[in-house]
Amino acid sequence: MRLRELAQMFNSMDPSPFIDRDLDPDAEEFVVGWAREQPADREFELAIHLATPPPADRAAGLQDAVRNYFRARALTKLLEFRQLMARGRQTLLIGVTFLAVCLTLSGLVAKAPWGTAGVILSESLTIGGWVAMWRPLEIYLYDWWPVRREQRLFERLSRLQVRLLADP
Repeated sequence: MRLRELAQMFNSMDPSPFIDRDLDPDAEEFVVGWAREQPADREFELAIHLATPPPADRAAGLQDAVRNYFRARALTKLLEFRQLMARGRQTLLIGVTFLAVCLTLSGLVAKAPWGTAGVILSESLTIGGWVAMWRPLEIYLYDWWPVRREQRLFERLSRLQVRLLADP
């Protein structure tokens, strides 16, 4: 990564101390995009080429600052995953309850002498009950994978080795 000065690496609007600052959105996008393209079994190293040498204290704390940022992002993704699983449990409970009610009603309607209207209502209740299971199944089959993948990526980035290189 090539920068004019180290300040470009961090969000200028963040008032936090250097070690706790957020990365600049463009810098984060660059690092995360680059990391996604790397093999999953390799640890990362980021070389930052600077045109202007940074103060010694900033240079010394750069790796910790970058690691802290990605550690916080990994924790955020872990919390997001836990919230998604809680929402999955809640929607599963609602879906299963609704499905049971629909199937029970469908069975009762099927036994009633309502003819074609009874068959249509019975089938509609069965279909409606199964449609209610769509969201819990979507959460448990598909939605959690990208969140966990991002969390693992951020955990790997929280171990990132950072080197500063001075451009001539």
